[in-house]
Amino acid sequence: MAASAHHPPLAAPPPPMGLRERKKLKTRRAIRRATYRLIAEQGYEATTIDQIAAAAEVSPSTVFRYFPTKEDIVLTDEYDPVMEQVLRARPADEPPLESLRIVLTAAVAEILRNEPREMYERTRLMAEVPALRGRMAETMAETSQLLARPIAERAGRAPDDLEVRVFTASVMGALREAMLYWAERDQEDDLVALVNRTLDTLKGGLTL
Repeated sequence: MAASAHHPPLAAPPPPMGLRERKKLKTRRAIRRATYRLIAEQGYEATTIDQIAAAAEVSPSTVFRYFPTKEDIVLTDEYDPVMEQVLRARPADEPPLESLRIVLTAAVAEILRNEPREMYERTRLMAEVPALRGRMAETMAETSQLLARPIAERAGRAPDDLEVRVFTASVMGALREAMLYWAERDQEDDLVALVNRTLDTLKGGLTL
C-alpha cells in the first residue's frame, strides 16, 4: 500500500528485548503466520487450534498461552504498548483528538508497512466473520482503556472518568468503522486517509 509511505514510522522504539522476550515474540508471530496461511487455504471456520499448533510447530497449550481464543490470533498485534508510549510523549498542550490521530495513523501506517498481508487478511476477516467482529469490539475496548490512561492524566481526570471513557471509546469505535469500511470496499482506498477522514467527523463535536 503506497499510502503508508507518506507517513512517519511510529516513534518511541521499545527498549531492547532479552532472549526470552525475543523468543516469545517469535513464537507469537509464527502462530499468527500459520493461522493466516491455514485460513487462506481452508477458511476460518475449518481452521482449528490443533492445526495451527502443528503448522507453527508448537503445542496447542502454547497457542492458548499466547492467545486465549482463535479470534485473538487474528486480532492481536504488538502495537498497543507502543501506542500508549508514543501517546504519553505527545506535547501536553496538544488537543487529545489530535494526539490520538497522530498515534493511530502512525500505527496503521506502520502495520501496512511491516505486515501488509496480515493487515489485509485481518480486516477482510473482520468484515466476513461474525465471531471476529464480536471479539474485535472487546479488544478495541481493551485498547481504549489502555489509551485512556495518558489521555486522562493530561486532562487531569481519572482514567475511569465517564467523559474520558466516552472520548477514547468514540475514537476507537470510529477506527473500527474505518477499517470495516475499507475491508468492505475491497481495501482499495488509502486506509490512513480513511482514518483521518473518520476522525475528522469527530473533530467538530467531540471535545474533552
